[in-house]
Amino acid sequence: MKQWKIYGILVLVMFIWGFNLPAVKYLVSEVRPVTMTAFRIFLASLTVFTILTAMKLVRKPTKKEWKFIFVGALLNVVLHQYFLSIGLSMTSGSNAGLILGTGPVLTAVLVSLIMRVYPSRLQWVGVVLGLFGVSATVLAAGEGASGLSFGDVFVFISILAQVFSYLVISKASKTLDPRLLTAYMFLIGSFVLFVISLVQEPGEIQVFFEVQPIFWALFFGSAIIGTAVGHMLFNYSVGKTGPSKAAIFMNLNTFFSLVGASIFLDEVISTRHIFGLVFIVTGVIFGSGAAEDLWRKHKLKKSVSN
Repeated sequence: MKQWKIYGILVLVMFIWGFNLPAVKYLVSEVRPVTMTAFRIFLASLTVFTILTAMKLVRKPTKKEWKFIFVGALLNVVLHQYFLSIGLSMTSGSNAGLILGTGPVLTAVLVSLIMRVYPSRLQWVGVVLGLFGVSATVLAAGEGASGLSFGDVFVFISILAQVFSYLVISKASKTLDPRLLTAYMFLIGSFVLFVISLVQEPGEIQVFFEVQPIFWALFFGSAIIGTAVGHMLFNYSVGKTGPSKAAIFMNLNTFFSLVGASIFLDEVISTRHIFGLVFIVTGVIFGSGAAEDLWRKHKLKKSVSN
């Protein structure tokens, strides 16, 4: 598939994820987070398997591929979804969206470190700018350190686990279709989350029988479109372009999350949110190496013209 088509897919996924965030925020306010997430991910796994069966892409993984599937399920599903769902029940959708925007910086830096290609000075500048942007988001003006909530910390842990999962997905995609990897990860992860929910949230399944119709509309939309289709397309893109390039597009997730939180949750986008967003996006440009690439191209073009 041509590169511009992959980029188009990534923009679509960021739009889906951005508007899915306020939907999940609502869902965890009606049903406790781990129980709701376990069933949402299970429905997503069935959706992906159904799509891939129609495409004749379902097969039994090899022993080596199962290792990637289990590690990916632990990082991308259990840890990421667990901390994200709990974090969203404790913080605002706007804060969560901006914290998720640190993903590109974390991905670029971790990929560089693991591949032993150490970040340049400009990339480290990007890291500092990105983290400063997060601080501006979660520390309310005049509140000092008290502005930091456990929900914000949990959302950050969730994105960190997801970033590590991208490295697993990128490596596994050499032999296993990332879309099939997604289906297996969701299936295994949903069962682990369900077991956790039985211990942490006993009896919460009964709440599903008491929710309003709007809950089910958002539940099925979030599971099928936001989670199943969104993750299937994103993981496919990671396999095609690599973690760093795919992660660059996550800053759009931040933008769409802010818009979604403003429209559906009536959350006010304050000056500090815009301030934080500017620093996060700037951090992405520097931390991903995009600024250096643009500078090198500028110098090359200037030397050729001379």
